[in-house]
Amino acid sequence: MDLDYIIHSLKNFEGVTRKRPIRNIVSILNDAYNVSGNTYLGFGDDASAIRIGDGKLLLLAADGIWGRLLESDPYWAGYCSVLVNVNDIAAMGGKPIGMVNVLSINSRETCYSVMEGIRDGAEKFGVPMVGGHVHPDTPYDALDVSIAGIAPEDAIITSCDARPGDRVIIGIDLDGRPHPSFPLNWDTTTHKTPEDVQAQIEIMALIAERGLVTAGKDISNPGTLGTLGMLLEASEVGARVEMESIPRNSSVDWVDWLRMYPGSGFVLTAQEERVAECMELLESVGIEASDAGEIIGERKLYLRSGDEEGVLFDLERERIMGVTEEKSWGRPDVS
Repeated sequence: MDLDYIIHSLKNFEGVTRKRPIRNIVSILNDAYNVSGNTYLGFGDDASAIRIGDGKLLLLAADGIWGRLLESDPYWAGYCSVLVNVNDIAAMGGKPIGMVNVLSINSRETCYSVMEGIRDGAEKFGVPMVGGHVHPDTPYDALDVSIAGIAPEDAIITSCDARPGDRVIIGIDLDGRPHPSFPLNWDTTTHKTPEDVQAQIEIMALIAERGLVTAGKDISNPGTLGTLGMLLEASEVGARVEMESIPRNSSVDWVDWLRMYPGSGFVLTAQEERVAECMELLESVGIEASDAGEIIGERKLYLRSGDEEGVLFDLERERIMGVTEEKSWGRPDVS
């Protein structure tokens, strides 16, 4: 497949372009992100982190479910609302501890389908849904879920600490299938036991505890390389990635695969001497992992396939989110 076509398809993918308003929304908040003085990480990461004492961080994340998904399959939307939030905490190396939701609904049937999906997701991932709020009379359907987690301050994975010379590790569970209601969702969890699914979440905490990675994110709506682009943007670096080194289920063509939202998938960066151990841990829980590239100082994401190479994102001139972590939020200076 032509590399220019792949780059054009990924750059203009809705999962990427719909991230752009984040910058303008965040700018309105000014200093509200740290009015307590306890913010450790704020905008730009999979979860925010607040110091709560004893060397621990409270992780907080929230996701609004894409209206197109909710309309297509309310049950799957409810299930995914759990999956995406649990993965946000896992990507930080944290332990998810509980969720709440806001459900706006105009159909009793849709409401029940959504809640059945949430129930099954909570049981699959072992994370309770403990409360929330319902609007029973809206002229539209919408679902939003928020999650809390815990992580040690000295063992947390951020999006903003990748450094030139680090290797890019991509890990994806290839044992899945496109979901029939939403083909860009690579379903890796519904056919697995809760024990197997939860092991893939828990392995990230072990990777964080051993200090094996410098940065990481779970692969989400922007797909594998769109997610890597957000990490590079937050870390103010670039990368060179070999496309054929990205783990892939060959039943899916490259463009669709790189836009997929996998049930279990992570983009990580690590110092070269720690790559092998990190990959071994991922593969121990069924996540295929590969060393797919290198972090560079130039703020561009280069994609290489065979003898061709092109720029997917020029982060000096364009933005995905437009949010960069501020080291002045009280995080230790790791530069």
